Amino acid sequence: MRKILWAVILLAASLSACRQTPVQRHLTVVVSLDAFRWDFTQIHDAPWLDSIGRAGVQAVMKPSYPSSTFPNHYTIATGLVPDHHGIVNSSFWDSERGVMYAMGDSATRNRPYYYAGEPIWSTAEKQGVTTACVYWVGSDIPIGGILPTYYKYWYDEPRLDYDGRVQETLRLAALPEGERPSLIMTYFDDPDWAAHHFGPTGEGTGQMIAYLDSLMGVLYTGLRALPDGQDINLIITADHGMTDISDERFIRIPEVLDESLCERIIGSNPTVIFSKPGCRDAILEQLSKVEHMQVWEHGKVPEHLNYGTSPRLGDIIVAPDLGWQFSRTPRGMLGAHGFDPEEPDMQVIFRASGPDFKQGFIDPDKFVNVDVYPLLAHLLHIVPAPTDGDFSRVAPLLVK
Repeated sequence: MRKILWAVILLAASLSACRQTPVQRHLTVVVSLDAFRWDFTQIHDAPWLDSIGRAGVQAVMKPSYPSSTFPNHYTIATGLVPDHHGIVNSSFWDSERGVMYAMGDSATRNRPYYYAGEPIWSTAEKQGVTTACVYWVGSDIPIGGILPTYYKYWYDEPRLDYDGRVQETLRLAALPEGERPSLIMTYFDDPDWAAHHFGPTGEGTGQMIAYLDSLMGVLYTGLRALPDGQDINLIITADHGMTDISDERFIRIPEVLDESLCERIIGSNPTVIFSKPGCRDAILEQLSKVEHMQVWEHGKVPEHLNYGTSPRLGDIIVAPDLGWQFSRTPRGMLGAHGFDPEEPDMQVIFRASGPDFKQGFIDPDKFVNVDVYPLLAHLLHIVPAPTDGDFSRVAPLLVK
């Protein structure tokens, strides 16, 4: 009995000491440069991103399928693949409510109903950790009734330009103790627009990358100039890559498919088809003869894509080969995304520098963007929600 009593006393003392020991939580800043392919720093001039990588960690990160903006930004935030968090593409048909969700439609974009999972800012706020987001997908929507302490509403005008987003990130990082967030997530729309219009290797894309690189230099030096600047983690990454396309590699839907068999044809890359009753097999037979694209039944998408089971997807899913398009009319673009994440052109930059990351480390392995959520939970010293991520894949990036 006396041994048990002493054990209880020692355990209580140990727990009390743990409660009194403050958590050493470093501010972490996460930046997304939309469509910044992993090798853009090799193709274009980006000295600041190169130097940040040399000072810390350089890695290549795979997106989740489909490799598009809204699905992958929300994947980074939740650690769930799009098939599980519900934003299965930038637009999709909600058959339960008979509504088309579109990222550019505020009526659907702003409805928490569409967003499953728990974003990292919600996990943190629930555990008393202050967060901030500057235009990150989903951060201005009360998902699960929770918002970041600080956030920017996408539809407020005027919207911050890129320089303004850097300055807002620095302002948040400079807030006094007790007000400053422990996590800041900031989104930039480019080089996506540039790479779509000029192609991944085009001069206009290079000019945009040079501009963004200079802004990352302003952000990096601004953070390091703060009184505790050496104790701030900076992560720079992206949602998806970009590949070359042309109007010559275009499959026109009316030329290969009898559309009268279809209830709805939604989206592009992938395109989902809701067939009319009894017409699915006929559609599959027609499309299976078409070269340069893959056609799958709902629930039979290749396992490595982690896609095709959500009720928000039709009973047929069509995915063009890399560099090809499947739609009605070409748009005259020179770059596109949405393809298989295993394609190198879809993979993205990952740079990280700060006290929690190794110095001068080049990761020989590729990890998946679902791993960013558990990485951030580790850096913030919070208990993560269940995800599709695997912390062990990103643990080699860290000092310990």
